Amino acid sequence: MAPALLVAELDAGSRRGSALPREVLQDILAGARSVAEIDAMRVWERTGLPRPLWNAVLRDSDGGFIAIPDAWFGTGLAWEIDSCEFHFHRDDYARTLARNARYAAAGVPVLQTLPNRLRSDPDSVATELIAAHKAAESTPNPPVHAATKRAS
Repeated sequence: MAPALLVAELDAGSRRGSALPREVLQDILAGARSVAEIDAMRVWERTGLPRPLWNAVLRDSDGGFIAIPDAWFGTGLAWEIDSCEFHFHRDDYARTLARNARYAAAGVPVLQTLPNRLRSDPDSVATELIAAHKAAESTPNPPVHAATKRAS
């Protein structure tokens, strides 16, 4: 069932016991695709930085695919939440390196964060995100186009 339909169903029913599902559905509608991305949204909220695009498709000036970062900031900064679970095995690691090579070739700075740090050390992650954003602001934006995909 699409998240928007679930929200409508919750709205039509009793509010009793629905706070957590409502909160999670709002995160999904905002672009989160995982618990780690919801945690990343919570860390971002601490920073005072402008709202990023969540899971935007990045393409270079020729239309070639670069990546789908967890968060994309208007300063040209990509933020990736990279877990060992999905990036540690040989093929997964190779895909992560290929993605990072595409970022580098396009001139996109990337901040990589382990998901467990979003909860265990959110203040340090927020500080790193602010510093990376500031560094990205001091350089020209890379020639990258971002397009959002709507949650269905």
